[in-house]
Amino acid sequence: MGKEAILYEKLPEEKVRCTACARYCEIGKNQIGLCGIRGNTDGRLELFVYGKVIAGNVDPIEKKPVVHYRPGSKVFSIATTGCNWLCKYCQNYDISQRRKVEGVDMTPEQVVQTTLDHGADGIAYTYNQPSIFIEFARDCGVIARKRGLYNVFVSNGYDTPETVKMMEEFLDCITVDFKGSAEPNFTRKYIGVPDPKPIFDTLTEIHDKTKIHVEITDLIVPEVGDDLSYAKKLCKFVYDEFGSDMPIHFLRFHPDYKMMEFPSTPVKTLEKHHKIAKDVGLNYAYLGNVPGHPLEHTYCPECNNIVINRFGFAIKEWNLDEKNQCINCKNRIPITGRLAKNYKADRFQFVV
Repeated sequence: MGKEAILYEKLPEEKVRCTACARYCEIGKNQIGLCGIRGNTDGRLELFVYGKVIAGNVDPIEKKPVVHYRPGSKVFSIATTGCNWLCKYCQNYDISQRRKVEGVDMTPEQVVQTTLDHGADGIAYTYNQPSIFIEFARDCGVIARKRGLYNVFVSNGYDTPETVKMMEEFLDCITVDFKGSAEPNFTRKYIGVPDPKPIFDTLTEIHDKTKIHVEITDLIVPEVGDDLSYAKKLCKFVYDEFGSDMPIHFLRFHPDYKMMEFPSTPVKTLEKHHKIAKDVGLNYAYLGNVPGHPLEHTYCPECNNIVINRFGFAIKEWNLDEKNQCINCKNRIPITGRLAKNYKADRFQFVV
């Protein structure tokens, strides 16, 4: 479809500066930004993928991963082509690194209706970086809220104050995925990002100016992105900025795209990262992509009782009362919402 973008500034000589991500691409007339989907058409910035959905699936929210917001609920996950990062390990590279605008034409109203038709509780903007198509996400999200749905970003956090301001209009939850604990050499070599500082700035902006629920993830890449000193710096930032109750997920890497020669992350490496988080003072640290590991569960920080027992994305046992208090010691666990009504661990399906 294509539509004029909102997040941009006009410059002399019909150039434009895109303000949707921290790259702030300055784009000449009839040129395209690095993301491949925002370009200068005769002196105005156009979002070429507005209304172009390249992928759609119904997922458990735990797959994002989000575990302290609306547990057991379903999200209709959508994406466009393009991305503002160039991750060499991206498992969604066919979508994110595609520089041809493609997808099924869907209006915001159709996205919302599809979500409702499949019994989902919210919309997740994911698989590629959602802030690069935020004008489309915003239009979907505003309608979704009016229809009783929630909105989630799965984000790399490489955003701007302008992006965060637009998030306020519709976004309920965001999971910000650090890579390699934001060690600068890793982000330069394997992501194509010169400085990870904008990610930290975005989180501070969200915390200071919005009420959006936040969770943190950190993809741990063996050999090149598993520096424990940077993991400690990240955990310390999370603790200082958000406090002890911010959920943090350490995700297992598996070989993909241009990094097929790397092994999967050793579980012991993930466990070391988990220990750092706990030592720093974070109460809710998790391991991801290790189904069956005991550190998938939510433990009460007071009595160490398992309050939510998980296997992968499935909730197997719920040990919280109606106030989300541990049934053993009555300590309140900071989770937004209760277990979804009529929850079944095997009910998730693929949507064409």
